[in-house]
Amino acid sequence: MKKILLILLCLPMVGFGQNTYQIAVLKYNGGGDWYANPTALPNLIAFANKNIGTNIKQEPATVEVGSSDIFNYPFLHMTGHGNVFFSSIEAENLRNYLLGGGFLHIDDNYGMDPFVRTEIIKVFPEVDLVELPTKHPIFNGKYKFKHGLPKIHEHDASLPKAFGIIINGRLLCLYTYEADIGDGWEDAEVHNDSEQIRLKALQMGSNILEYIFTN
Repeated sequence: MKKILLILLCLPMVGFGQNTYQIAVLKYNGGGDWYANPTALPNLIAFANKNIGTNIKQEPATVEVGSSDIFNYPFLHMTGHGNVFFSSIEAENLRNYLLGGGFLHIDDNYGMDPFVRTEIIKVFPEVDLVELPTKHPIFNGKYKFKHGLPKIHEHDASLPKAFGIIINGRLLCLYTYEADIGDGWEDAEVHNDSEQIRLKALQMGSNILEYIFTN
């Protein structure tokens, strides 16, 4: 019964101003730096609350993949540079959370890709990650990105790509690759990005939050 009630708390909310809610950083095992970009989410929250009318608590929580506490948060953000590992219990817990109405955003901070692709199969073995087209609503919210995911940091001269897990027409997991948008959310002095670059990153992040809480 507890899990059912928690799942219901994760169902997307209609109307930003009607609720105060909290989002969370996902802590995973495997040795990767799940704690990377500590100023990213607080800055994104402040920007979204000011510019698109969300009502998110300023400080995000931290929650472990295998914990039932993940059901308390409608949005989980996962990032890092290296190894990620989900046990079978953790994968099942994350699957139940996502199927129950939760949302996971994975932002590759460079180096996560082979691990993410392996571990997401444990969560959804029956569904492949698919690349999102530029016409997807996530690129066409308040802020328009006609070319899709913006490039924030350069690593391998590769194009930024957004992938998703879609079940019954619902995007429930977004994987942003070769973009490093979370770096653009961080304090300006961390990466010395221009204001224009940081603005693009924050606007894209706001589109993600807008999509989650209005669909």
